[in-house]
Amino acid sequence: MDNNLGVEDEVIKTALSASLEACANPKELPFVVRKVDSSPSQVVVAFPGSWSPNDWFAGDGEANSFGETKINDKKFPSLRSLRVGGFAKVDPFAKVNEAFMARFLRILEDSNQTFCKEVTKAVENDKQIVFSGHSSGGPIAIYATVWFLEKYIRSNEKQTSRPPLCLTFASPLTSDHTFCHAVQREGWSDCFVHFVTKLDIVPRILFAPRSSATELLLEIPPFFDPHHKADEKKMASLFASVMKSVSCVANSAACTLKGSKHTLSETMSRFIKLSPYRPCGKYVFCTETGRLVIVKNPDAVLQLLFYSLQIESETELQKRAVASLKAHWTYKDALDKSLARHNVVRLEKLRELPLSSDDPVDIQVKTIGAALNDLNLSELARLCLRAAGEFEKQKEHNRNTVKGNKDAINKTLKALEEYRTTCRNDGVGYYDAFKMQKKEQDFKANVKRLELATIWDEIIEMVRHGQLPDEFEAEKEWVDLGTQFRRLVEPIDIANYYRHKKNEDAGPYMIRGRPSRYHYPQRWRENAEQLDRDSSGESCFWAEVEELEDEVTNKRPWKEIENRVLTLEKNLRKWYDKEEVEKDVFLEDSTLVKWWRSLPDDHKANSCIKGLMPS
Repeated sequence: MDNNLGVEDEVIKTALSASLEACANPKELPFVVRKVDSSPSQVVVAFPGSWSPNDWFAGDGEANSFGETKINDKKFPSLRSLRVGGFAKVDPFAKVNEAFMARFLRILEDSNQTFCKEVTKAVENDKQIVFSGHSSGGPIAIYATVWFLEKYIRSNEKQTSRPPLCLTFASPLTSDHTFCHAVQREGWSDCFVHFVTKLDIVPRILFAPRSSATELLLEIPPFFDPHHKADEKKMASLFASVMKSVSCVANSAACTLKGSKHTLSETMSRFIKLSPYRPCGKYVFCTETGRLVIVKNPDAVLQLLFYSLQIESETELQKRAVASLKAHWTYKDALDKSLARHNVVRLEKLRELPLSSDDPVDIQVKTIGAALNDLNLSELARLCLRAAGEFEKQKEHNRNTVKGNKDAINKTLKALEEYRTTCRNDGVGYYDAFKMQKKEQDFKANVKRLELATIWDEIIEMVRHGQLPDEFEAEKEWVDLGTQFRRLVEPIDIANYYRHKKNEDAGPYMIRGRPSRYHYPQRWRENAEQLDRDSSGESCFWAEVEELEDEVTNKRPWKEIENRVLTLEKNLRKWYDKEEVEKDVFLEDSTLVKWWRSLPDDHKANSCIKGLMPS
């Protein structure tokens, strides 16, 4: 197993054992801690599950049928989308299951600080923490892992170089696409490994709304007894109801992967609310033959969760329904069998998956074909996996296309840097020179501005529609290049906006005129450097200068604009001290200096940028 998952067999067994122990503990401890005998540098922290519907769903079922809520952005600042900017009224924060998150926060904020003390102890002893959970203990382990990554790995007060590991067994899905996107963007995806037996219904159960899921939840605990006799007809009805919801989600996702439009699935999704929960991390599917099938592509995992539990005919329904509930309690036996055999298959080259097991080309293809057969994957299912692989491949192709534009971007930015230097040597800030458009060099600079706008608009459209790998938005070379582009080009975009008096028709630049090609790179930098939202506005302060100049010209009472002026001055001082704005903004005849000099004398006497003004 070590060569395939990066996790020792003994760690997996200890995590599962501790997770099952946590679920069974009579003292109802919030978690249990266990050493790994073969690995003293690791410690397992396992969380118990619960079968109470109130521990799965919080709030009003009619208003919130899937029990989701916005993530606590104070504790989980990274779990957000950076693809929100401009005038979009979209909530950027990830959504999670409210009840499970509330359970984790109770453990985290316990007055005795038991959990925090245990984590601190492990960090101080330079141990890797393995968070784990079986069933509904899994989501708690997932949230604990992300909390640890935020606090101890990503934080500016970084305290350990050992990233945590999260091992879940039979865990339901309890986080949305934005959560997965953020985890992949931050490079945390490999911290999460989820074990799922092929037939277990629980990992699929929260694709169904509260009403269907709750009924089935109550039927699962008795199956811990292998001799339990259930009402097979009732089980079949509940199973079918849940799988219908899984089908809706999987089919809708497949249509997106294939680029289908105006489909029946798309039409239905407009009237039927789909579960927001999606896979996140690496999945290990355990088959009845003892094979372990590893899948990292979240789109492929979603399709597998649906297709691997399909039945060939209605006559199998009752038998499969009962088997899906029994499978939830078989993880120890299943993993003992699988780990002993070391029969592991990785589904990586999804675009090349065989559509049938006939006439295999080589041993590797034959092995993959056998794994797909173990998962009961039809030709349609395999086509969906291929589509997931094709979508992933297209993202990489787009990344290479974008990378091919770097030389053109750098060359054009260099030309604008030279333009700026020429303007400064002439004693004029390039913002003002561009706005006046008196020389041929100003016209040429405008051509360069438009060339860069075209390139960056194409990049941002790809980002906006998820057509680039998630990690693209956190890659240092693009964060830095986006910042350089923004600081150099946005000021002359603003100059162009106010030169043509677009504010008189469309309104202020920052409210109605700012393009996404500046919003997005700003978000990238603020995320990369863990800055407050909207604090990196050094490229667009000219818009506020223009608006305040209009206010002064129109005789707006000083008290009505004083706070805006103070904020702008404070920011300008900060950006100047950090060398994030150039000295040419304070040249004698710049728009900024002329406006500032028009302010009340008593204000200027105490202004924090007084010393930056030409004497």
